[in-house]
Amino acid sequence: MDIIKRNFFRLMRSGAFNDKEALEPMSAFKWRRLFQMVEAQRVVSVFAHGAYNNGYDESLNIPEELLKVIGSRHRDNLMPKDTFLAKRPKLRNMILNRKLKKIYNNERHSIDTSVETLELMTIIITNVNNMLNKGLGMSGIIQLGVYLRTKGHRVDFIKLETWLKQTHMQRMAQLQGSILMAVFGFEQDELPFVEKEERSAYKLTMRAVSNLAKDTAKEWHFRQSSTGFVQNNSAVLRRNLRRSIRYAGFAPMETTSNFVSNFVRSLSEIEE
Repeated sequence: MDIIKRNFFRLMRSGAFNDKEALEPMSAFKWRRLFQMVEAQRVVSVFAHGAYNNGYDESLNIPEELLKVIGSRHRDNLMPKDTFLAKRPKLRNMILNRKLKKIYNNERHSIDTSVETLELMTIIITNVNNMLNKGLGMSGIIQLGVYLRTKGHRVDFIKLETWLKQTHMQRMAQLQGSILMAVFGFEQDELPFVEKEERSAYKLTMRAVSNLAKDTAKEWHFRQSSTGFVQNNSAVLRRNLRRSIRYAGFAPMETTSNFVSNFVRSLSEIEE
């Protein structure tokens, strides 16, 4: 891990979990490069919190323009105020999505409804959707970690384990927990849904934070040219295929369904 990534994760741990660690001095160029990672990962508020917490650190030689960001964002809440259940996430696989819908409906009408467990399930499934369609993002992983640290004691992990099995999301959840262990300092006993640490968690995380490309979710796969011929965007197709292959072992049914669904939707959006 290079110095930019080391400082990135130190600031993330400090900003999200108040885990302070001395920073390494960097040039203005490297600080700007780090901030590119921050923006790409949508963790500006976490960065601002971390930098503010480390304000005493002599190595925090941040360029003036980034100090203005810190001043304006360090008071932002890291977790949204409104409930995670406001909008239930969906799965692309029809069978799994029916099971997910049934889980929410049954639990909401249960005599021992566990709102916190449903909220944690929502975070995990939302992260799965983002991982398959936009790539692995630190924002969602941090959100998962913050929720576990603040409300994890209220979660019914037996119910959660049952739901993850029903939706075939055990390994995707385990991967998210493994990332918290690999780069955010979590212990396995804080993550009851992690039976064993996923070996690829660290590698996938480093790949994700190294990717400074903007969100490509709205890029076209197919479109009709002015001459009437259909063109395909091979770069986007290859990227989505690689992403699907990367996560296929963690959630085969959902990964396949997600790729096919995106492919079919792109074809249907061709202008007639």
